Amino acid sequence: MPSALNNSKLTDTALVSFRPSAIHGTGGFARADIAAGTRVIEYVGERIAKSESLRRCELNNEYIFALDDAHDLDGNVPWNPARFLNHSCDPNCEAKPAADHVWLVARRDIRAGEEITFNYGYDLEDYREHPCRCGAAGCVGYIVAEDFFEHLRKQHALLA
Repeated sequence: MPSALNNSKLTDTALVSFRPSAIHGTGGFARADIAAGTRVIEYVGERIAKSESLRRCELNNEYIFALDDAHDLDGNVPWNPARFLNHSCDPNCEAKPAADHVWLVARRDIRAGEEITFNYGYDLEDYREHPCRCGAAGCVGYIVAEDFFEHLRKQHALLA
């Protein structure tokens, strides 16, 4: 996610404020206690065809979510403050696509002041280029989907 923040263009939401993060660059923080299951923030952006999505991904755009079989959502737009949320190996939110929307929903109760995080869901391709600095007790060291955690743990155990 971006490390620079232009405060004049980034607006807090009802539940999230944005400021420097210990994880990386700018992060979003809970403005109040948030109950599990709450829609915290919508991840918005440009609806694009899969072919355009592939082209943008090849240009290293890391802000794209799958919407359906034909379209994706490119969140690399100035009106998407959710693009500043950081990855965590133990996230308090999860991305939930619904129709043409992607919501970040609280997986558990979140305390006021706590950083809002979700798992970016990256695959293993070029994973070493995406080190994780989330600081979670179970951090696997790289920004990958939870499905790959055990694989990375086994791989690191073999190297130790």
